[in-house]
Amino acid sequence: MRDPGLRGFLLPRGSEAIVNEKTEAKSQVKRLASHARTTWIAKAGILAAIAAILMFFEFPLPLMPAFLKYDFSDIPVLLASFSMGPLTGVIVQFIKNLIHLPFSSTGLIGELANFIMGSSFVAAAGIVYRFNKTKTGAIQGLAAGTLALTASGSILNYFVMIPFYIAAMGFTMEQIIGVTAAAGNTLVHDLPTLILFVFVPFNLFKGTTISLLLLLIYKKLSPLLHK
Repeated sequence: MRDPGLRGFLLPRGSEAIVNEKTEAKSQVKRLASHARTTWIAKAGILAAIAAILMFFEFPLPLMPAFLKYDFSDIPVLLASFSMGPLTGVIVQFIKNLIHLPFSSTGLIGELANFIMGSSFVAAAGIVYRFNKTKTGAIQGLAAGTLALTASGSILNYFVMIPFYIAAMGFTMEQIIGVTAAAGNTLVHDLPTLILFVFVPFNLFKGTTISLLLLLIYKKLSPLLHK
């Protein structure tokens, strides 16, 4: 006959079963948490890798200078922000730029700017959508994200990017104006008009088109992203 030992004397009848159930419940919670972390890492990693690949397929837009390129890499990042939260979107944005960094021709400054502007886009969109997970909420979030992208892009290029390229890379404002004029945009005469007639319309167009594409595919991909 099994000796219950001290445990058997201290615990009332049935208490040992309760303890075992609690232990099993804790183990189950730990397993679920571990599975959730693994799933999060897998999804975030896949979306970041897709975004990094999409960064290589960049192209100039009409009336925009050749140094300003359009790509679709923010679509997977927005998918992460909508399906897993705005913080995850920012993390995926960071990983995307980190992966792309060794292949960049602009050095760290280009990836840093891309991260800041892209993060403002996906974070603003994700925050609004988090509190209103409807189609209307998605549209409002993407509109907020587009405005955040345009504002951050304008501020960053006015105070950091363009002054940096002039001071550290040997470019002149005249060269930048010339490249812009060569693309067919003759409205640029100085830094303020460069921001107004190049970076503002570029980022508004980028944010709007990326948002429209996301709205087309998110509903179809949502069940897969939420598995």
